[in-house]
Amino acid sequence: MYKSFLIKYGEIAIKGKNRYLFEEALVNQIKYALKDAEGEFKVRRLQGRIYVDTLGEYDYDEVMEKLTHVFGIVGICPVVLVEDKGFDALAEDVISYMDKVYLDKNITFKVHARRARKNYPMTSMELNAALGEKILEAFPEIKVDVHSPQVLVSVEIREEINIYSVEVKGAGGMPVGTNGRAMLLLSGGIDSPVAGYMIAKRGVAIDAVYFHAPPYTSDRAKQKVVDLAKIVARYSGPMNLYVVNFTDIQLAIYEKCPHEELTIIMRRFMMKLAEHFAGEEGSLGLVTGESIGQVASQTMQSLAATNAVCTLPVYRPLIGFDKNEIIEISEKIDAYETSILPYEDCCTIFVAKHPVTKPNIQVIEKSELKLSDGIEELLKTAIETVEVIRVE
Repeated sequence: MYKSFLIKYGEIAIKGKNRYLFEEALVNQIKYALKDAEGEFKVRRLQGRIYVDTLGEYDYDEVMEKLTHVFGIVGICPVVLVEDKGFDALAEDVISYMDKVYLDKNITFKVHARRARKNYPMTSMELNAALGEKILEAFPEIKVDVHSPQVLVSVEIREEINIYSVEVKGAGGMPVGTNGRAMLLLSGGIDSPVAGYMIAKRGVAIDAVYFHAPPYTSDRAKQKVVDLAKIVARYSGPMNLYVVNFTDIQLAIYEKCPHEELTIIMRRFMMKLAEHFAGEEGSLGLVTGESIGQVASQTMQSLAATNAVCTLPVYRPLIGFDKNEIIEISEKIDAYETSILPYEDCCTIFVAKHPVTKPNIQVIEKSELKLSDGIEELLKTAIETVEVIRVE
């Protein structure tokens, strides 16, 4: 019975004179989300509201699922839109709506009317009382409960009158692309896909870089990361995934640098390469899934050592999260089962038995001098041989 969906947004409403820019970005994200859905759709802005109109047959569950992945939406309401033909006609429309939506009339309800168009001849309070009375007359088994109703019947008086009683929670946040672009360091673990999701939720468009180490990591490990990128892309929109062959750089570090410093030094070179590809994409920062103290490379001293090689800011959306909180979000976005597949990424192959937890940046830089003979050529080769996969 639903031919339209009312889209509610949150923070966009307080953007003042720039609000239309955020609304347009949200409209574009909705269009992108629905481009492969069954049916045809029209997305329009009207009086501080966004509507998705269906043009013919469509799959309700599919549309609802896709809309819940769009950042910037706080609520999705299947809505019936009717013309203003006076109160009696409106009362008939509301009664028809209740009859079709609630086959079991053993419910409690409350009418919540709102006049966006102030020239309507009845006030909101008068509409609440009059429409409630009409519903009770039509369905004697229905009861009024103004405090905790099972059904809140919303009636909004606009150019078209909106009638709805269901609101599905949206993803929240800001429309992707309204807050710049960043480069995500994506591994096959639990944390980095969640970090990508979290930064995209704040309106940041993302691309990703993955460090592959054949033959120490398999094609299955690479495919796992591609699959994780696809999961993140459900929310962030399309991204470029840079697959960097990191084997020769890792071997050089393993052969020439102190083993307790392996993780930090490898991480520093990953950040350098990620920053290079970030520059190609016009990114304004790097994004990682690091959380303070989770592993040896994520102590405050270790994070300072990796930050020292970057000129771009490094954003860490999970910095204060514990593992259980991260897993909860991973499960929410359906990334967890993929993240725990037992395919090693390049970080876990060359792990020292006793990694340094409080690295001194000057000591690390001195160790890196042992790589000076060939590291620049290795970095150049890694850049030139990168594989770029378009993920949607």
